[in-house]
Amino acid sequence: MERFPELEPFATGWMDTGDGHRVYWETSGNPAGTPVLVLHGGPGSGSTPGGRRNWDPARYMIVQFDQRNCGRSTPSASDPTVSVETNTTWHLIRDIEQLRTQLDVDRWVLWGGSWGCTLALAYAERHPERVRGMILVSVTMTRRNDVHWLTHEIGRYLPEEWRRFRGGVPEAERDGDLVAAYNRLLNESDDPHVQARAARDWCAWEDAAVSLEPGWAPHPRYQEPDFRMQFARIVTHYFSHGAWLEEGQLLRDAGRLAGIPGVLIHGRLDLGGPVDVPWLLAQAWPDARLEVVSEAGHAGSARTTELILKAAAEFADAP
Repeated sequence: MERFPELEPFATGWMDTGDGHRVYWETSGNPAGTPVLVLHGGPGSGSTPGGRRNWDPARYMIVQFDQRNCGRSTPSASDPTVSVETNTTWHLIRDIEQLRTQLDVDRWVLWGGSWGCTLALAYAERHPERVRGMILVSVTMTRRNDVHWLTHEIGRYLPEEWRRFRGGVPEAERDGDLVAAYNRLLNESDDPHVQARAARDWCAWEDAAVSLEPGWAPHPRYQEPDFRMQFARIVTHYFSHGAWLEEGQLLRDAGRLAGIPGVLIHGRLDLGGPVDVPWLLAQAWPDARLEVVSEAGHAGSARTTELILKAAAEFADAP
């Protein structure tokens, strides 16, 4: 199956959240189509034009937005002096509801990739009456033990890369919580050189964590200093706070998703996100279907794309 051709938005804008943020949004496809909200990963990656290509533009109204402090939203975390304190999971959920109301959407399909899965689940469990269906790819729940696995335990597979990552924090903190240490370097330091080095080291580890996947190549955006700073500051802010979720909250509250159809698509070779994460979610959410792609990792494969397109076709006329 081929993805849909590139297309341009029919409307764009910035939404004033009322607390100092302006959130960039855009809509593409058919204004009268089934609304789908595309939630980008990271947190802090920003949306991309490619996110529009999974959806039939004749059948869907495709909604994208750049989450706080990233992409085209302002103020940008690429400026190391900008505070990220008013950027939490619950702020983002309020932004989603404000955008839904502004666009006059009653209920929409949710798509989430990586971190976007955590955000989609948290939103759907808070506002299940606003969700028609969910497609979650490279499923995350951002539990503290998941973050610890990603930033500590997979170092056993990548010992040299993890040694460099661990060496990026002060010696006295190397045997402790590396995420908290990087958050302090990126969001509490007032030395721009310290922040820039920490952003580089964090993104090098993010790249290493997917480097064993088939077809891997270095992520070009990690070569951009502004993107590195934006991304690393936001992701460490979220990870060091457990995404402001109680541990296991999304699994505990999965019963709130009853009646919402879901498709969970996950690569068995996803080193940083073991397949037990979507498996546990599927056990707690009977309306979800788990699709495990044997040859794929976190970045997906041709089969991953095929399953996304198939699920999007299923949900195009979701009631």
